[in-house]
Amino acid sequence: MHRVRFRDPDGELRTGEWLADEATISANAGPTGRVAFPDDTFSPEEVDVLAPAEPTKIVCVGLNYEDHAAEQGKELPDRPLLFLKGPNTVASHEQTVELLAGKERIEYEAELGVVIGRECRGVDVDDAMDVVAGFTCVNDLSNRDDQRIEQNWVRGKAFDGAAPMGPVLATPDEVPADAAIELRLNGETKQRSSREKFIFSVPELIAEITTYMTLEPGDVISTGTPAGVGPLADGDEIEVEIEGIGTLSHSVTIP
Repeated sequence: MHRVRFRDPDGELRTGEWLADEATISANAGPTGRVAFPDDTFSPEEVDVLAPAEPTKIVCVGLNYEDHAAEQGKELPDRPLLFLKGPNTVASHEQTVELLAGKERIEYEAELGVVIGRECRGVDVDDAMDVVAGFTCVNDLSNRDDQRIEQNWVRGKAFDGAAPMGPVLATPDEVPADAAIELRLNGETKQRSSREKFIFSVPELIAEITTYMTLEPGDVISTGTPAGVGPLADGDEIEVEIEGIGTLSHSVTIP
């Protein structure tokens, strides 16, 4: 199932399912949780698709692909490299993200997002998938000016709109263990890899993260990016496609 949050043509917050034909959204609940009528269906063009979750935090993973570590000139980590993004970084499918002004290099990073389904702490690896509501596409936008020069991960990673995600939450059965991950910049493929090339698996990441903090429903783990990251320019169009989920599309502007 592909679950979706959206605002209908009247501006009401709704939830529903993005059907397999990719041309129909079937609403199954209204803004107060009421059951929708069977004919509450919309085309994607009629609605504003929202981020599939409202996280209290986004836990991001650095250097989770060998090829990305190599292109960054970094040694492979012996445990997951973790950092946080706040709710202010969330951006939605087809949103135009306003990047920071006066920066030389802000880069794209295609990532698989893991959406947490229930509160959890101290989760064992073997039980980790039980706390997963589903998966989504994430673009971990990165301000390299501050990240590299000042080694400051707040300025580098946590600016407004730095985590576009969507378009849907795909339940775990929809996303294969070797799901292909691809990023296209203005139609040209820049990143291509798969979930099976993770250094640390999704269950391993959940177990490690919940050793240190409680994860809440809607929190997102952004699992790291493969090689091929690169800079963005004003007006660029980005697509992050993950097998079993779909394609997150958004653009950027520089003031």
